[in-house]
Amino acid sequence: MSFAKWIGGALGWSFGGPIGAIIGLALGSFVDNLGDNGSPLIGERQTGRRQQDPYRQRSTQGRKAPVRTKSGDFEVSLLILASIIIKADGKQDQRELDFVRQQFTNMYGKARANNAFELFKRVTKQNISMRQVCTQIRQMMDHASRLQLIHFLFGIAKADGLVTEDEVQQIYTMSGYLGISSKDYESIKAMFYNSSDNAYKILEIDKSVSDTQVKKAYRAMAKKYHPDRVGHLGKEHQEGAEAKFRQVQESYEHIQKERGFK
Repeated sequence: MSFAKWIGGALGWSFGGPIGAIIGLALGSFVDNLGDNGSPLIGERQTGRRQQDPYRQRSTQGRKAPVRTKSGDFEVSLLILASIIIKADGKQDQRELDFVRQQFTNMYGKARANNAFELFKRVTKQNISMRQVCTQIRQMMDHASRLQLIHFLFGIAKADGLVTEDEVQQIYTMSGYLGISSKDYESIKAMFYNSSDNAYKILEIDKSVSDTQVKKAYRAMAKKYHPDRVGHLGKEHQEGAEAKFRQVQESYEHIQKERGFK
């Protein structure tokens, strides 16, 4: 898969808005020569007409976004936010970079991952407005997919063996801009730490709740984190969501065993 075909076919709404500007700057002056045998430039169709910018439509008209998130939109959103997290502690650790490359390879295959990582390296050289990018993602991406973004970002932060306070603060700020509640944020965060009350945090409940409330919380979280919720992004993202879903199940089973109920 050529870089031109990947960038031209993978993206939908992320062609527009601040994310589109970041992509355009990352590609740089060689964009005109990207296409194979006259492939279209970013933001243009083969007919020569410019693509509609759904972000601009959403911003100016206040209507709900008509475009459903594609796998490529999630992919680009992920690599832009990942570039911010990797630089949060003031350095780019090779283990974090390797984690990003490996995760992209696992999700998308080697060829597509190589293209994504090439774009990722260019994006990491930019100064990015976290708020603007997250605002676009929040307006255009469904809640389940945004939860998956936060889960992946914690995975990147922990790739070097330690989640620093700077990284935690960056992800916390991102989650707010992305419209993720504090409970959802703490639930995902708990999946990357070991403590006695993690199972309760993952289910978004307090230790003092009744067994009935534990069961109710588990049903709600299982529904929220079910892999089918991101099915529209493709099988690669359903598989990624399964890790989060398994941790919800394991947390419930841990509490079951601890309390002795069925």
